[in-house]
Amino acid sequence: MIIREIYAKTILSRSKVFDYVINPYVGCQHGCTYCYARFMKRFTGHSEPWGQFVDVKVNAPELLEREVTRKPRGRVWVSGVCDPYQPLEKKYELTRKCLQILLHHGWPVTIQTKSPLVLRDMDTLKGRDKLEVGLSLTTADEEIRKLFEPNAPLVGERIRALGQLHLAGIRTFAMIAPMLPQAEELAMALSGNVDYVLIDRMNYHYGDWVYKKYHLEGARSDEFFLARAHELASSLEKMGIECQMVF
Repeated sequence: MIIREIYAKTILSRSKVFDYVINPYVGCQHGCTYCYARFMKRFTGHSEPWGQFVDVKVNAPELLEREVTRKPRGRVWVSGVCDPYQPLEKKYELTRKCLQILLHHGWPVTIQTKSPLVLRDMDTLKGRDKLEVGLSLTTADEEIRKLFEPNAPLVGERIRALGQLHLAGIRTFAMIAPMLPQAEELAMALSGNVDYVLIDRMNYHYGDWVYKKYHLEGARSDEFFLARAHELASSLEKMGIECQMVF
């Protein structure tokens, strides 16, 4: 893993998903096989394989302190093309510091991560009515998870993190995306742990080699995604969990 400390020119960027996005890191240690953020290599000039490099924007909090006073207030997505709680965050605490700045200034925030490290910042997150935390999930099956996300946290750890956040009164959601085999079995585990669920399909070709290597091509079809999404949505709705298919 190649780690570089860099100085960014800006940190609070306009987003097509929410009003703004903050990415304290370039690259991601999780290195999930299907990750859409791989496209970033076209712009960053990295020759290393995805998952083998991370640039750390060490001046992110200082930039943000200035930018929140100069830009119109809006909802901030933390993060869009990296996991804000990837392992390096334990050392650098850039996400924590940026969240403290945003929340101090009253900005609404949506956190999206795969990591239970988000629990470290419970003291900062509790009692914030403009904040929500989402954990990304793809399957209920650990063996499937290992094929596609070998360096990401365990499925059970993510669900337990959602439960602890929810119990603390923090608005929580699960982003089930991309749906991998056995994603439909997540419904029961999410009961009582989330306020709502978003469901999306595999929209990128990066992980195709995994499907082929393990003879899972059928789980890449339109029919698979539609059938599993409807099954999952039906189960969630029966449990009273708000659910939205976003494809």
